[in-house]
Amino acid sequence: MKKWPMLWLVAILIGILTLSGCGTKSEKAVVQDLGNKLDKMNSYQTDATMTFEHNGKKQKYQANITFKKPYYYRVALSDSKKQNQQMILRNANGVFVLTPQLNKSYQFESNWPNNRSQAYLYNTLVKDIVNDPNPNFKVKENQYVFDTKTNYNTTQLANQTITLNKNLAPQKVQVKDKDQNIVVTVVFKNFKFNPNLDKKTFDVKKNMTAAKIKATESATASNTPFKVQYPTAKIGGTKLSLMKPEVTETGEKYILKYAGKKPFTLIESQSRQNMTVAPTLAAGDPANLGFAIGAVSNQTLSWSYGGTDYYLASNAMTQDELITVAQSVNGNVVK
Repeated sequence: MKKWPMLWLVAILIGILTLSGCGTKSEKAVVQDLGNKLDKMNSYQTDATMTFEHNGKKQKYQANITFKKPYYYRVALSDSKKQNQQMILRNANGVFVLTPQLNKSYQFESNWPNNRSQAYLYNTLVKDIVNDPNPNFKVKENQYVFDTKTNYNTTQLANQTITLNKNLAPQKVQVKDKDQNIVVTVVFKNFKFNPNLDKKTFDVKKNMTAAKIKATESATASNTPFKVQYPTAKIGGTKLSLMKPEVTETGEKYILKYAGKKPFTLIESQSRQNMTVAPTLAAGDPANLGFAIGAVSNQTLSWSYGGTDYYLASNAMTQDELITVAQSVNGNVVK
């Protein structure tokens, strides 16, 4: 009779060990759960901090991200001072980029965001995990960590580390170059699955009006000092070969030419507020630079930030390389 308590103790310990072993999911099981999560998910909403690193310098920006099936998106961006606000919207009428500070809105004939990886969108992160045939998978305390390839057309953004919590919500994404240097970090907070969202959340006029009210609290383009900025990213060993200032009817303009294996031209001019309300048709696709949203085509990228309009052109760079150069323009002047 005295042996029964010991036998029960052994049985309980075996049960505990068995349950703890079952609690650790395999890579295949987590990937399958992610696919199911994406299929059943109707909406999500989150805040995020995006950090861009170039030559040892870090720049942080804030984003509020909202999604509703089947294809509604709203991504609102601002800098650390909650100024220079921009927004990208996708609704039943198309894809729009709003710049309330300049009273500008652009409409794109675009398949955004389905044409490349997007480190700040849960949908594309899950797709990158599911579509990678050989991801590196780790289980940490209350976390799943995936190292996957990215869907960017450049070695500047070769792979990424995606950290999820046990509820499969994103916590952190680190996008790295071919040498495993971190280029972009996205940290998510307050991630909510399936919040109740009205389609008016994605309405262009409603968002433009609300954003313009907030923009009046920040500096306008007319009183923002205009100064030339230089990119710090050196793709293809490019170096500044010419900087030509000009004075036009609309104000100052600078033309910067860079020479190297992948030459490019960068034109900077002072921003002017738009007098019309109707959206302007834009070529190419929206490009989230973190601090601003631009328009990227096969050979050009244009955007506005801090009272300056930028136009970047190169017939030797990919779209993602243009984006990498543009992301390094904002900040301290570095020749």
